[in-house]
Amino acid sequence: MTVQGIDISNYQRGIDLDKVPFDFMICKATEGTGIVHDTCDGFVQKAKALGKKWGFYHFLNGEDPVKQAEFFVSQTKNYFGNGVPALDYEMYGMVHGSAGAKKFLDRVHELTGIRCAVYMSRSVCTEDDWSAVAKDHPLWVAQYANTERTAYQATPWLPSGGFGAWDECALHQYSSNGRLDGYAGPLDLDIAHLDADGWDRVANPKGLPVPDAKPSGTVPQPQETALELAARVMDGTYGNGDARKEALGGRYDEVQELVNYVLNTSATELADAVIRGQLGSGELRKRVLGGRYAEVQGVVNDRLGASAKKTYTVKSGDTLSGIAAKYGTDYRTLAKANGLANPNVIYPGQVLVVG
Repeated sequence: MTVQGIDISNYQRGIDLDKVPFDFMICKATEGTGIVHDTCDGFVQKAKALGKKWGFYHFLNGEDPVKQAEFFVSQTKNYFGNGVPALDYEMYGMVHGSAGAKKFLDRVHELTGIRCAVYMSRSVCTEDDWSAVAKDHPLWVAQYANTERTAYQATPWLPSGGFGAWDECALHQYSSNGRLDGYAGPLDLDIAHLDADGWDRVANPKGLPVPDAKPSGTVPQPQETALELAARVMDGTYGNGDARKEALGGRYDEVQELVNYVLNTSATELADAVIRGQLGSGELRKRVLGGRYAEVQGVVNDRLGASAKKTYTVKSGDTLSGIAAKYGTDYRTLAKANGLANPNVIYPGQVLVVG
């Protein structure tokens, strides 16, 4: 049996879950050692009131993974045993590798007795040795057929084969451009290969009594999304150094990390984020990207068919050298043409310029 759901965060601030169809909802709770998403508990309490299954996740960043685990638990301890916890392993957090992710996961288990699901792109499953993690933690994999708008899919595209150390995935995020009744913007869509009882077994494998899922810790009350605040930073509204820290207060780490990501990431990767809907649209996107807007938007336009360049969509198992051989070139040329800082890192669904 499978069930359909969404994963959401501050980016979906204001979504009315009464109006959006879903069997389960997973929301971002924390990031690093100081960021709490104030939208999380509202999403959780609404899902509970609707009788829906729910989960909550931590976005791993570059800080000490053990301290991040302790922060995650301190802010969400009453959620454990009620909803499915997950670790989001991507972007900044990948600096730790699977060994660092395991440190996070082990510490959460020490503190709660619960094992987290682990979210990652399918390509990441084979870029590191996850055997020590896979035996205890269910996989939540991201793999998209394309970036086109879509409603829920009963059988989303997921090529056959394993997932590195995992034989199967428990959850599959198959779109970042989902469109559902009741919400005007893009949504991440997921399918869970679990029934209601299976979901509960992941959330509370020992079936122990648990406290009511009330928020723990001090939750800040920001008035704007991280994207909006990052746009203001790029505009110069918040100044630099200590002046920026004071202006952003408890949101500083979250916003500055996003600004650093925009400033230091390749245009190709930023284009991926744009297409996934992670960097806003229209005027907001221009402000967030600042001086990099023309560069990144050019890549986006190329990928979406605004140029005559020949492209190739990466499939599971592809390597850059193998793709290069198909098109009579070498991997260094493709890496340069696509702004790839690391030619060993490509992922299914990524669109590469090949001619």
